[in-house]
Amino acid sequence: MKRKNWVKKLLFGGLILLLIGAAVIWYIFSEKHEDTAGVKADYTTEAIPLIKEFEKDNKGSNTKYADKIIEVTGIITESVTADSATTNIKMTDTATGSYLIFAFQENHVLEAKNLKVGSKATIRGACSGVIFSEILGAYFISFIRSTLIHNKK
Repeated sequence: MKRKNWVKKLLFGGLILLLIGAAVIWYIFSEKHEDTAGVKADYTTEAIPLIKEFEKDNKGSNTKYADKIIEVTGIITESVTADSATTNIKMTDTATGSYLIFAFQENHVLEAKNLKVGSKATIRGACSGVIFSEILGAYFISFIRSTLIHNKK
């Protein structure tokens, strides 16, 4: 009889742990980020000096900027539209080939698609960090949840 009670308590405890785990997983996967357009930037900078900072000290810059909201002003060098829901904008340092790449939030894709190569723009996004490409010999700094703040043609 004692063994049966012990098994019931163990099963009940396991069920409770399973429910708590499911709730935590649901919370993590359903978490929505605030629209970057309404978030104050942690840093405001120009594209080329930001690229140079990462090239000079990528580990220190990664620590400083990763997961921070950064507002960057620069010349658009490329616009890539993969499908109707995503658009990426690049700002490149033509001297080194290193670049910033901004992935736009779904609700801001249309304004990103209207940006023209060669125009100056201010884009706000969350910095995901830097990666060095051995093949290209260049750094690329990626941003997610990006939004257009200002565009000069």
